Amino acid sequence: MKNIVLALKKLITATVDKKAPGPSTTFTLFHIFCALENLAQKPLGRNKLADKIGVGDGAVRTIINRLKVAELISNTKEGCVLTQGGQEVWRQFEQVFPKRTEIPKTEITPSEFNYGFMVKGCGDSIKSGIDQRDTAIIAGAKRAIVLIAKQGHLHVASVDQCIEKEYGKAALEILKRIASYDNKDVIIIAGAETPLKAKMGAFAAAWSLIDN
Repeated sequence: MKNIVLALKKLITATVDKKAPGPSTTFTLFHIFCALENLAQKPLGRNKLADKIGVGDGAVRTIINRLKVAELISNTKEGCVLTQGGQEVWRQFEQVFPKRTEIPKTEITPSEFNYGFMVKGCGDSIKSGIDQRDTAIIAGAKRAIVLIAKQGHLHVASVDQCIEKEYGKAALEILKRIASYDNKDVIIIAGAETPLKAKMGAFAAAWSLIDN
C-alpha cells in the first residue's frame, strides 16, 4: 500500500503543479481526483465534466490538457476517456480510498449534506482526528468526524468512543454505506451546505492522511 500511495502522490502532485504546461491552476488535487473518478464511469465531454467536478471552462480545459500530457486520458467521439494508464491509476486510487459515498443526516452527521471517504489501513496514523477535521474545514466543509474501525466496530478517533453504544441508528446508517470490519480502516465524514463542498472536505482530509 505504501508504494501505491507514494506513486499516486508523485503523479497527481506533478499533474496539478503550476510548473506543468498551461496557465496557473484554478483547481486542486480534488478536481483531478473527481475527473478520474467520473471518467472511470463513462466518457464525458468537456462541458459535462466541468459540471460534474464543479469548475469553469478554463479550468476544465487545463485539467484535460494536463491529464493528456500525463497520458491518463484521451479523446474519442464520445468524449474524454481514461487510457490504460489512467485506468491503472484509478484502480490504485480505489485501493487507497475503496469506498466513497454520500451519508444521510444523522445524530453524528448533522449537516444537510455529508460525504464519507474510507482510507484503507491508516488507523495508526490517526492521533486525535483534529488535524483531519481542520483540513476538511479549510477545504470548505462545516464540520467533519473521523472514525476508526476496531474489531468490527466504529470508534470516534478523538475520544476512542464506540459509536454503536450511544448512536446505534447513526452507526447502522454509516455502516450500511461504508461497511468496514477491517481493523485500522479510517472513515472520514465531512458535512457542508452543498454536496460538492462536503465531498471536497472529506477528500482533503483523506488525502492529508495519506500525505503524512
